Amino acid sequence: MSRVFVAIACGAIAFGFMGCKGKSDAPAQAKAMTTSTSSNSSTNKPVVNLNEAPVLSEEDSAFVQAATGKMSDADKAWRDLQRSLQPPAFPPEWQTNEPTKEQVMEFQKKNGVLAAEAADRAHQFYTKYTTNEHAVEAQKREYDLLKVAVDLGNTNAVTRLDSLETTRLKDPNLPEDERIGLRVQQIQRIMSEATEATLSNSLVRAETAVRSLQRDFPARNDLAALTMSLADLWFDQGNFNKSGALAQEVLKGKAEDDTKEAATALVKKVSHFGKPISIKFTALDGREVNMEKLRGKVVLVDFWATWCGPCMRELPNVKAAYEKLHDKGFEIVGISYDDNKEALQRTVTTEEMKWPQFFDAENAGKSFADEYGVTTIPSMWLVDKKGVVRDLMGRTDLAGKVEKMLAEK
Repeated sequence: MSRVFVAIACGAIAFGFMGCKGKSDAPAQAKAMTTSTSSNSSTNKPVVNLNEAPVLSEEDSAFVQAATGKMSDADKAWRDLQRSLQPPAFPPEWQTNEPTKEQVMEFQKKNGVLAAEAADRAHQFYTKYTTNEHAVEAQKREYDLLKVAVDLGNTNAVTRLDSLETTRLKDPNLPEDERIGLRVQQIQRIMSEATEATLSNSLVRAETAVRSLQRDFPARNDLAALTMSLADLWFDQGNFNKSGALAQEVLKGKAEDDTKEAATALVKKVSHFGKPISIKFTALDGREVNMEKLRGKVVLVDFWATWCGPCMRELPNVKAAYEKLHDKGFEIVGISYDDNKEALQRTVTTEEMKWPQFFDAENAGKSFADEYGVTTIPSMWLVDKKGVVRDLMGRTDLAGKVEKMLAEK
């Protein structure tokens, strides 16, 4: 993982709605001290090790101060802010009943509102108590809370978050990694706000922002990973030519080794788009498979494995398409990346997968990964009646795509 993405993925989030929790700013541990008292009587007092004594958190200390009446207005405001950062608990019924997608979305929506409200309190604190020791921390909390709010779908917080980022980017003393991280987050936000109708335009906007970032930091090879992310997104949208062009760009430029490797595989994969495919093997059940002999039929080449969760979740859709369209000229050729013959045979039998399966225990699909660039599964390629690869994303609307190809002359 590149430095940019590490910085973003591991950045501290003050609000507790996120799944990852960073280390808190705990006070320095007291040095070991022991106190012993010689006895005037036969009973010795125990040795006290201060390292083993409980240490109050910053919030608990504030509550103690409140109880003793020694809190200033700023201390009280900071205590209230700390309270507002506590994440709401999941509904108790979720412990026994899995929530629906709608319930989760509604819960996140409410949390997005709460995060923005907590950001308001942080802003009020540091603008009112400008010299307080917690003022700088409150500014950081405001920014982190707004990021959480936006991530949870609170669009009302976007403008305010953009404003804070713009202000931070104008700071000439901002460290390079932090500056890059902020701009990457802005690019990510372009994509997160995209809808199905605006996705292509969002990809164009994101590419413009990526190129600008790369021009400003030409020595950062890790930024080529952003170009690969765009290439993958264009691939998912079915624009294989654009995807391949971006991957070629990565190969010709400066990039880290893992990014170059991904680009090489993608270029190899898209190079088969629009071209005939030749696959020939003896299947798991002894059938001879030759793609050239399947001309006149629409064929799904399904790269998969029994150990691949997404592959197994996709299987009902594949079986449904096969049952519906096989008699009309639809065939499937399975390319298994399994190395366990018994596991593959058991799944094929249990799931009643009637189509032939490639199996090679020694290489477990490596030959296909090398030749076709299929390094991630499931991957589903649709081949038309002429034997030409027409779609590298057959997972999307599989039955609909197959029916259209079957209708072709």
